Parts: sequence; structure tokens; C-alpha cells
Amino acid sequence: MPNKRPLKELPCLNVQGSCRMKRSKPRGGLGEGLDSECTPTSSCIQQWSPPHKQQWPASKGKENENGQFVLGRRSRRRKEPSTGLSWDHLPDELLLRVLMYLRLQDLVRVSAVCVRWHRLAFDKCLWSSVDLDGLIHAGPALQQVLKVGVCRLRCPRSCVEELRLTDASPLQITHLDLSSSIIPTSVLESILRHCTQLQCVSLEGLQLSDTIINSLALNPDLVQLNLSGCSGFSALPLGVLLRSCCSLTQLNVSWCHFRGDHVKSVVHNVNPAVTHLNLSGYRESLTLEDVKVLVDRCPHIQTLDLSDCTLLTADSFPVLKQLPSLLHLSLSRCYHIHTAALTDMGQTFPVLSLLDVFGLGQDAHLPALKKEMPHISINSRAFSSVARPTPASRLVGSPSDLAMWSRRCRLRFRL
Repeated sequence: MPNKRPLKELPCLNVQGSCRMKRSKPRGGLGEGLDSECTPTSSCIQQWSPPHKQQWPASKGKENENGQFVLGRRSRRRKEPSTGLSWDHLPDELLLRVLMYLRLQDLVRVSAVCVRWHRLAFDKCLWSSVDLDGLIHAGPALQQVLKVGVCRLRCPRSCVEELRLTDASPLQITHLDLSSSIIPTSVLESILRHCTQLQCVSLEGLQLSDTIINSLALNPDLVQLNLSGCSGFSALPLGVLLRSCCSLTQLNVSWCHFRGDHVKSVVHNVNPAVTHLNLSGYRESLTLEDVKVLVDRCPHIQTLDLSDCTLLTADSFPVLKQLPSLLHLSLSRCYHIHTAALTDMGQTFPVLSLLDVFGLGQDAHLPALKKEMPHISINSRAFSSVARPTPASRLVGSPSDLAMWSRRCRLRFRL
């Protein structure tokens, strides 16, 4: 083994802080090459020292010292400006315009995106008119729609089992259609108790109460009211309702569970400005005296339906002649009116354009009757449209059947 020289005997030359090192020549063999290592001198080691660590300013102090807390973090990397337009940059007005094109189910899904979209998805302008036709278990959906502030609500042929309105603030509904729905009387009372702005209402075929009739009387702007086939209320609240609704122009109280006092309450209290009235279905209740009171009180009637009032005879024609604006008269199944008495109606009612006499005489007599009155359309309307939001003459499922008082709802529930 060659003798190794001590570390202090190695020559060292300091030039601008650098160290000069000497390699020993290999003396043959692989083991000898291990001695050719470069080692700095002690003076080089002494002159070199590691860099000092950066000290925090004395003003910052240490963590939790004297109640001062210092948190060291790297500066956040700035994001490069994006050239595209984000949804977050759009104003609420523009987003609401986009959401107006969504269907009801999609609008509910969108509301789960974020807090802002939830607020916009349930904005009042998007839920102004809603159609829940045929919805089963419509209670939760109806409660949410009423909470949002719907103005036009179409909910016929639906099933509402339970509904709780805890808020005492009035509802914003102006057009309401609950025809032929299954809804408890107590639920209907809770809804109408909060309504004061109703303009058009259809409760056809529902079980009502005096409380409901009194609630309807608190809507002075009521224009069209359809209570066809309803029951459960007395004559006195009905009279109060008709006197209170001074703007009522269309009234349908056909085939209700009326007695004689109900009919008299209608003809003595109905708004004198009414133009469309349906009093059909009162076989033994409506008399000629009631017709006289009605004609004297409401001289502006244009459409009058007295079908199935079997007590009426041809003696009612001179009384009805006092209606100068009568355009549509329905006397179907008034069996005490003879067919021969109808031939003079063209002269008795010069402005009459529609006449319904279903069940009077045989169909073979209709051609001769139409020849006698060429300017009158006979038996062209099988169903009444007085105050009804969707007349029964329209086909179920057709675009016109989905309308409510000639206007379609913006949001519609699809099964």
C-alpha cells in the first residue's frame, strides 16, 4: 500500500476564493486509482461558510408572541385573463331571459346548481303562470308554486291531498282553475282565504262551503266565476258574493245543488252589468217570475242559458224579447216549449245569432226550422262556454285545450 500524505501537507493556493487541488498519478492497478481524489485544504474550508438564513423583520415577531400571529405563505399565482365569457359574468336580467326557455322540470334541476341560480330559477317572473293539469299528489308542488307567487294557476283534474299555508301574506293569484279536481274543502278554504286579487275563477264540480263563498266575496275585481256543479253552500252567502262582485260580467251557476231560494238569490243579486249568464239545470226551481226579475235587473245580457228549466213555456219569449243585446239563447230540453213556437223567433229576436234547442222536436224538423231562420245558427254549440276556462267542446290534449281563458300558461307539468 502506498503511503498517503497527510491532509495538511497538500499544497493549496487560494485564488479569488477558489481552491487548487492536485491529483496523484495512477501507479498501476485499479486500486491505485482510488488515491486520485481531490481534497480541499483546511484554509479553503475555513474561508467558505454556508449562506445565512433570511431573518424575519423584528417588527413581525414570532408566532403567538404578544398576541401577534404571523402566517407565512407564498404569493398566489395570478391567473391569466380568460378570453371567454363566463356564466358568472352575465347579469341577472340576461340569465332570467335564458331560463325562460326551460321547461318546468329543467328549471327545477337548474335551481340545484348554486345559490345564485337557485334564486334566479325561482324568480317570480318565471313562475307567473303554471299548468299542473292532471298532477297526482299535487300538494307539495302546489304549495311551492303558491310560495313563489304564481299569478295564473291552472290545476284541473288534479289530486291535492294536503296543503299547509303557514304564511299569512296574501297570494298573488288572479286566474285560478281547479275544475274537477280532488281537493278537500279545508285545503280550498286555506287557499281562497289568502286571495284578494282574483279576476277569473273556476271551481267546477267541487264541494264548497259558506267560508269559501265569503272568501270569494273579498275579490272586488272578479270578472268571471264558474261554480257549475258545485254544492255545499247556502243562499245567503251566495247573495252577498254576487252583490260584492260589482265587476262580474260572466257567471256560471248551472247544475248546482240549488233550491228555490238559491235561484232567487241569484236573480235578485247578480251584477246588473252581467253579459253572460248560465242558469241551466233547474228543472223545478226556475220560474217565469224569476226570468222577469232577471231581465229587469240585467238588460245587457248577450248570452243566456236556461236549458233544462222545464217550467218555462213559450210565454217566456215576450219577456226575453226585452233583452236588446241577446245574441245566444239556449233552451235545450225545455220540453214545455213547442217546436212550432220557435218558427217566429227570427222576428221576435232580430239580433239573435245562436239558438240551442237540443231535445225539442225531432231532428227531421231542424231543416225546416233553419229555413225559416237563415240568419240564426241552430244547435251549433253543444256545450256552454260561459265563464269556463276551457270549454268542453275542445278536444282533450289539443293546443286549445291547454289554454286557460284564451291564454296558455308558460310553465307546464308534463307527465
